Amino acid sequence: MTRRVAVYVDGFNLYYGLRSKRWRRYYWLDLRRLSEQFLRTGQRLVLVRYFTAGIFAEPHDPDKPLRQNTYLEALETLPDLHIHKGYFVAKQQHCAACGTIWQIYEEKTTDVNIAVELLGDAQDDVFDTAIVVSGDGDLAGPIREVRRRYPQKRIVVAFPPGRHSAGLRNAASAFFTIGRDALRDSQFPPQVTKADGYVLTRPQKWN
Repeated sequence: MTRRVAVYVDGFNLYYGLRSKRWRRYYWLDLRRLSEQFLRTGQRLVLVRYFTAGIFAEPHDPDKPLRQNTYLEALETLPDLHIHKGYFVAKQQHCAACGTIWQIYEEKTTDVNIAVELLGDAQDDVFDTAIVVSGDGDLAGPIREVRRRYPQKRIVVAFPPGRHSAGLRNAASAFFTIGRDALRDSQFPPQVTKADGYVLTRPQKWN
């Protein structure tokens, strides 16, 4: 019997893992191709959920949102891939020594959104195995709860490069770390054509 697999990708956790390795060349990532590399004999991919939030331009990098939007549009060309967006909250940081005040942005709701979709899909019997791409230990609780409620289902954690969580490792049915070869072999082509004929081009900065 073919076993159904659903993949849940923590977008920022994956991004920061790649950035920690200085693997910018792998940012143009086809998440369906990557997910298919996780499959074992007798498994089929039924859906991919990608969790992210819209980013802001920075003085030293004004094109940052444009690159993200280009990537999201490329992902939208993939079948059975769903994008779930959270948001950022602005916070002020203060240096007690010099009095300097600056603003940072904190991403919100990704872990909650993953937990909600994972539990909902388990309840709707969408998958037999779920693969959670993240190293965020906050997801250990939801994973344990899904496994408690649906003991016949497996929850596997795929750690992004440079990311790890003992809590996730202990909560999951199994775990592995995504390797460089899988990332290299899962890139979009340099140009991706949308349904309306518009051509998306890989951001130059990611070459």
